[in-house]
Amino acid sequence: MTAPLIIEDGCILAYRLFDVGDEIHLDAAEKVLGDAPARRRAKLMREGAASLQFVVPPLDVAIGPRKETLGSGRAFEGEVTARLFDYGAASIVFEWPIPRGTSLDELLPLCDELYESTALEAAARREVVALMQKLRTAIEGPHEWSGVETYTVIFVRAFADHPPTSRITDSPVVAKLLLGEPGPKSLSEDARRDILKHAHSYFEDDLAIIDYSSALVLEPSGARDIPDILELATSQLLELRYYDDQLDRELGRIYDEFGIARRRGTLFRSPYEKLARLVLRRFVELTEFTERVDNALKVVGDFYLARVYQSALARFRIATWQASVDGKQSLVAQAYGLLKGEVDIRRSTILEIVVIVLILLELVTALRGK
Repeated sequence: MTAPLIIEDGCILAYRLFDVGDEIHLDAAEKVLGDAPARRRAKLMREGAASLQFVVPPLDVAIGPRKETLGSGRAFEGEVTARLFDYGAASIVFEWPIPRGTSLDELLPLCDELYESTALEAAARREVVALMQKLRTAIEGPHEWSGVETYTVIFVRAFADHPPTSRITDSPVVAKLLLGEPGPKSLSEDARRDILKHAHSYFEDDLAIIDYSSALVLEPSGARDIPDILELATSQLLELRYYDDQLDRELGRIYDEFGIARRRGTLFRSPYEKLARLVLRRFVELTEFTERVDNALKVVGDFYLARVYQSALARFRIATWQASVDGKQSLVAQAYGLLKGEVDIRRSTILEIVVIVLILLELVTALRGK
């Protein structure tokens, strides 16, 4: 029987991310916070970090120690921080130390509860609501969207006896831990292989295994760059989900307004002129917001952190959500094109009528002159 993997030094990072507005003006937010502990994360620090650059460094805000109780009654006490992204996402991070000597097997029931904990989501929402009320002057176009994205990182600085990374990836408990499967049954080989497709190492003593809602990160240096990258990718997923939902609503609104506009038309005024302007404005706004989300992190080389980031995007199926958003944006653009075409046809028709009337007036005037 394989000896259990024992954590000597580590913590759990539980993220709850919310969309709070069209844009957060980070400089203004920093001023509003005044003397509160806050800083801009200008760059990543780890080896290979030169391959990634924050386009707009997010703002980190210390909230303070909190004691939270999960649905099972299990209580945790640790630090809570917030990270604000300029494109309107806010991340609340709960950090709890893992007691020294805890095995990965012992974390299984906790992670199973923690990954989708509604109690933790409610606690995070209270924190973000309080913070947004304080920063309301720095938020442009505030949102009240009910969506949330969750992510959990088991962050380990050291395992007992410093096992090789191959022993960690070969351990059957690792895949179960990331999936939150505490039961006695072993996972199939296919399920384990699927998890390990997204395992990465840079040095011989570090490791990152990324799944859809959780990750195991072994980082002896203690650098938080990989958790930060996973948080960023999760925020991008959140925003794509938000804009996908908004585009669904927008397409439904266009259909409803199309029927209303058609009934309000007159001979000399297209019923779709105002609607076309509104659709164009919404299309430009949505395109601007989604581009800002897409370009939050600039990849300038093929180094370790860039590969981890690309792996996270693949695991989160960002491309699928992006394709959905792009497709719906294209439908909005087509709707604008059709409405504009209707407006142009109406204008051409009116112009032709005016020309015919002028010709008739000229003829009448000429005949009267005779």
